[in-house]
Amino acid sequence: MDAVVLAGGYATRLWPITRNRPKMFLPVGERAVIDHIFEELERDDRIEDVYVSTNERFAGPFEEHLAESEFEKPRLSVEETSDEDEKFGVVGALAQLVEREGLSRDTIVVAGDNLISFDLAEFVDFFEAKGSPTLAAYDVGSADRASAYGVVELDGEEVVAFEEKPDEPPSTLVSIACYGFPAETLPLLSEYLADGNNPDEPGWFVAWLVERGPVYAFTFEEAWYDIGTPESYLEAVSWYLDGENYVHPDATVERAELAGDVHVMAGATVENARVTRSVVFEDAVVRNGEIRDTLIDRETQVQGIDLSGAVIGAHTKLNAS
Repeated sequence: MDAVVLAGGYATRLWPITRNRPKMFLPVGERAVIDHIFEELERDDRIEDVYVSTNERFAGPFEEHLAESEFEKPRLSVEETSDEDEKFGVVGALAQLVEREGLSRDTIVVAGDNLISFDLAEFVDFFEAKGSPTLAAYDVGSADRASAYGVVELDGEEVVAFEEKPDEPPSTLVSIACYGFPAETLPLLSEYLADGNNPDEPGWFVAWLVERGPVYAFTFEEAWYDIGTPESYLEAVSWYLDGENYVHPDATVERAELAGDVHVMAGATVENARVTRSVVFEDAVVRNGEIRDTLIDRETQVQGIDLSGAVIGAHTKLNAS
């Protein structure tokens, strides 16, 4: 099989943290979000090549990241866009990648900003057994949350209805960005687009497939985080750290209380401060304040200030007057 890791978004809802970095590079524990996916694909012998689909703007950072990583399978595949307004849409970008790279085998497609608790090998097992288009599905527990995703209705394990972002969801089971497409399904991407269908969300393509043949759902109950907002990123960090803290060996923490779910990165300094459920990026400085539910970007100084629910961009100085 091949695998495609979708990493072409501009993550505008996470700005300024992602203004100059792909959101897939945001750390969760000791690894970047996307590295958690690479690790699972790397150890599955059925996956031969992993294509990382990104845009021209982030091609350089991805080249550096892959060159410095321990993973051997990932290779970069760059779509010809450098701005949010130029995006092909996920389906459009995937169709172009299939043509550009000449993909012709069964293919796993997963979003690089997904933090998932199940083992991807289990999903591949399920996909292999079904031999048909397959998606991963998760119960988000509320109709309000479900309305932001593609909603799935099942008969056993088969998808019998799929509706993208419905105003009144018929269920709370949603499709996450993890798919298995048999080799014979890949040419249908071009057919789907040639018919003038929506190129943006993969769910529209899945709904189109449901009308043409069996599509199956791999359901799971553990945890899933779509890291698209500051809130969802902090939720993912909290889930992963599970009340603990992660302090990089090159960080400095003195006379400070880290109250749980705190990530302090390399070169950062936290002194005489109380920090809860927050991320302090590289070479940032936090002194003499209380920080809660906050992202503090690299080389930023926060001194003598209490913050809650804030996102502070890089190279910022906030000092109590």
